[in-house]
Formats: sequence, C-alpha cells, structure tokens
Amino acid sequence: MSDVQFHAMPDGRRIAYRFTPGAGPAIVFLPGYMSDMAGSKAMAVFDQAQAAGRACLLLDYSGCGATEGEFADGTLSRWREEVVALVGAVIEGPVVLTGSSMGGWLMLLVGEQLGERLAGLVGIAAAPDFAEWGYYSGQKARLAAGETIFQDNPYGPAPTPTHARFWQDAMGHLRLAREIALDCPTRLIHGQRDDNVPWETSLRLAHQLRSGDIQVALVKDGDHRLSRRQDIALLLRQIWSLFD
Repeated sequence: MSDVQFHAMPDGRRIAYRFTPGAGPAIVFLPGYMSDMAGSKAMAVFDQAQAAGRACLLLDYSGCGATEGEFADGTLSRWREEVVALVGAVIEGPVVLTGSSMGGWLMLLVGEQLGERLAGLVGIAAAPDFAEWGYYSGQKARLAAGETIFQDNPYGPAPTPTHARFWQDAMGHLRLAREIALDCPTRLIHGQRDDNVPWETSLRLAHQLRSGDIQVALVKDGDHRLSRRQDIALLLRQIWSLFD
C-alpha cells in the first residue's frame, strides 16, 4: 500500500493511515483486535468508497500493522485517542464509523467523542464488553493481577495474547449494562456461526443503543470473520444504505 501516510501524535506516535477524499459523510473503518487496515473487509470498503467518490479513512492502531509500537501497550483508551485525532486531522464534516469485532466496541467510544459529527454506525460482529463476557473468572483474576494470558487462535499457529493493561482499561469502558446515548442510524451484521462473539451480542447492542433507527442483519451460515464475497457485499450494502 504505497499511499500509506502517517499522522504524528503529540507524544511522537506516528499512526499509519490511508485516506481517499470525496463526498461525506466519510467512512472510517476500525479493525478488530490484532487486525489492521490491510484486511479484506477494510480494503473492500476503501475500494468501494474510492470508486464511488466517497471519503474513507483506514488506519492501523499503534502496535498494529504499519504503525510502530508495542501491541502490549495498546488499550481501548489509547486507540480511541488515535482514531479521534486522525478524524480531526483529515476529515471535515460528518462521519460513519464501521467497526469489526473489537472495532465495533471502539466505534461506540469514538462515537461518544465525535458528538454531532457522528452520522452512522455499522458493526460487523461487534464485540462490546468482551473483556467482561469473553474470559473465565480465573482468567480475569490473572489479568487483574497483572498477568498476560494466552488463548487458542483459530486463525494462526501463535496463541492470542491478552495483556493486563488492555483488559484493565477495557473494564472501564463497559457499555452493555446501560443505555448507550447515541442516536445515529445503526446497522449491525452478525454471523450465527460466530465462535468468537455470540450473535446475541448484536441484539443486546441494538437494545441498549438509544437510536430508533437500527437494523440487525443475521447471517445464518456466517462465521466471525464475515469475509466471504457475499458477506462483504452485504457489508457494503449496509454501509451505503446510510447514504440513500
């Protein structure tokens, strides 16, 4: 991706991003845990936006992809700060946040910061509050004590780490136990064969969001990644439905 640029944060972090200018609202794609902007869904959204003359921003959180740093230092608070800074630096006007898995949790936190600039939300297997429901009590005790834990990774040979710093910060960002004060149109997509994030999570999120304009699309044979051709076509339809 030769058109990758870097945004300098006040503390020296350089956040890698790609941006195509165009009509608003601009689409901002938020990757999942240990994912980056080179993923198939992010690239499909970017390519479609570019072809349609729609503004679109992709980025890599610090410690991920083309952005330097240690993944162990990453937290929702830190990554929210990076997303909000980038949006402020490169986008004018309203924004549609599209979040995949953990990115579907982060989009809520970023949306709260954007205020009136938030024009829409699109969640793909959104995983808000997974720090609470995604770990056994023993694992949470170890994380609370400052340990790093490792879980089986269905997508590669190396286990997936959860660092204590990430988990402890994430527990301060739980949202599903109360109303989420966001009123923008929202589209949620979830596969019913998702082994990582229960599809009922999207129904809980729809219930807790204050918006009255919410649609949930359940894909009966869809897995967590939702990266098949038909899944990506559904994602693009859901995003572009917000512009009709």
